[in-house]
Amino acid sequence: MSMIQAGIIGVIGAVLAIQMKAGKPEYGIYVCVATGVILFSLIVDRLGIFIRTVEQITSYIDLDSGYLSTMFKMIGITYIAEFSSGICKDAGYQTLAGQIEIFGKLTILVLGLPVLLALLQTIQEFLS
Repeated sequence: MSMIQAGIIGVIGAVLAIQMKAGKPEYGIYVCVATGVILFSLIVDRLGIFIRTVEQITSYIDLDSGYLSTMFKMIGITYIAEFSSGICKDAGYQTLAGQIEIFGKLTILVLGLPVLLALLQTIQEFLS
């Protein structure tokens, strides 16, 4: 699916949500969530292409698969946190959206700590 089609889906979803909010606001939120899920599925499809390409690149170079796994987890956490936060913001719950964003950032920080420790060990080996 092209970017134009994804944009059209997003605009149609937003227009429908605005129309629904006039009558029953909860229906507008449901339309936003449904549109978001559709767009998120498109994102996952694109991520599959990205993962296959990166795996092909790693077959050419010697790279620890643990680092790639960590990177993919970080990308997934970022997308899920951003998606969930956006839905909460659309529903009018900015505080909850902020908490989801903070939790996502802290989770990425925790995932990155082993990589940082490996980097520091490598630097220490070069210095000694």
